[in-house]
Amino acid sequence: MIKLDSSGRVFFMQIRVGRYAKMFKIMKFRTMRTGSDKSGLLTVGNKDTRITKIGYYLRKYKFDELPQLFNVFIGDMSIVGPRPEVQKYVDLYTAEQRKVLTVKPGITDYASIEYSNENEILGRAQDPEKEYIERVMPDKLKLNMKYIETHTIFIDIKLIVLTIIKIIK
Repeated sequence: MIKLDSSGRVFFMQIRVGRYAKMFKIMKFRTMRTGSDKSGLLTVGNKDTRITKIGYYLRKYKFDELPQLFNVFIGDMSIVGPRPEVQKYVDLYTAEQRKVLTVKPGITDYASIEYSNENEILGRAQDPEKEYIERVMPDKLKLNMKYIETHTIFIDIKLIVLTIIKIIK
């Protein structure tokens, strides 16, 4: 469906920062037109013109994230843990915030659930980049720290169930 909707590869690979600041390639289904990441790393609003028709639905139901199971399989990620970030934003972390780099990044976490509408939030902002850096990113990092300080297998199961519920709703 991705190939029928637009030209380019089916998979999108991007360098992210993982545990102990080790770089790795995160894998996703491509939801944007080829080369769209060159015009900005943040996706803003549900009507971002860079998103393909099928990409809209892949993102809406989080199907674009499924290839990250390969990242889990090879050990770069886990199912639950702080979402991995691009270097540009990791460079802005405080020493305290860098503690998120002491755990393996994950596909879902508290921040993924709380900010499942991040695109909409940034789409409403006058300056999406500034909004992300000054408000969204620090809040997500606080949620990441909450996970690091309290995580157990039961918390992981709870977050997986909450993520599924959020996607279905």
